[in-house]
Amino acid sequence: MRRLVLASAVLALAVPAPAGAASVQLMVVGKTKVLREAGPVRLKARSVRVGGRRCAVGRTPLSVLAGTRLKLRLRDYGACGRSARDAGSLYVRAVAGERAKGAAGWVYKVGRRAGTTGAGDPSGPFGHGRLKRGARVLWFWCTQTGGEACQRTLEVSAAGSVAAGGMLAVTVRGYDDNGNGAPVAGATVRLGSATAVTDASGAAQVVAPAVGAYRLTAERDGMVRSWPRKVTVA
Repeated sequence: MRRLVLASAVLALAVPAPAGAASVQLMVVGKTKVLREAGPVRLKARSVRVGGRRCAVGRTPLSVLAGTRLKLRLRDYGACGRSARDAGSLYVRAVAGERAKGAAGWVYKVGRRAGTTGAGDPSGPFGHGRLKRGARVLWFWCTQTGGEACQRTLEVSAAGSVAAGGMLAVTVRGYDDNGNGAPVAGATVRLGSATAVTDASGAAQVVAPAVGAYRLTAERDGMVRSWPRKVTVA
C-alpha cells in the first residue's frame, strides 16, 4: 500500500467548523459502507498519538481524518516527533476497526486524484503545497484489484433542481488514481426513494419524488460510492 499513517488508537471529536473558519469537505468510505458521511471538517494543525508519543500532523489529510469521531490506528515508519516535518512517515493501519491487510487498506484522494505523499506529509498531498481550504478529501478502503491501482471512485452529475414527478437526467463517471474519468454502466442512482441504473454511456433517468431536498448518490459493486449531490424537487 502506498501512502499514510497509524500505530495506536486516536480518538478525536468532529466539531463543525465555526463561521468563517477554514474547512474542507470530508467523506470516509469503508469496506461495505460509508463510515463518515460527507460534511465539513475544520482545516487546522492537529496532533495524533502514536505509541507513547504525540506527532504533529499540520493541516494535512491525516489531520482532517483525525478531526472526526472515527477511531484510528497508526504506524510510524520513521521518527515522528513534535515537528510536523516528521509526520510523512505515518501510515494509517486502521479506521473504525477496519484494518489494512495485504494489498487492501486505507488511501486518500484530494479532489479526483489519489495523494502521492503520506497523509501527514507537510509538503502537501501532491508534494507541492499544503491542503487548501474548500478541498474535497475522500478517505476510502482500497482493494487494489488492478495491480497497484485502487478501484474507481464514482461521481454523479445532474441539474440542481427538478419538478416533482419529472425526469432527472443523471450521468455517472468513475475516476482512477490519476483522476482520469470514464462512464460507468450498471451504477445504481438514488434520489430519495427513487432509483435508476445507468446504461453503457453512464447515463440514467430517475423519476423525481415529492417536493423537498434530496441527496443524489451513485454506487456500484467494486467501486467507491459517489459524493452526495443536493437536488431540490419543486
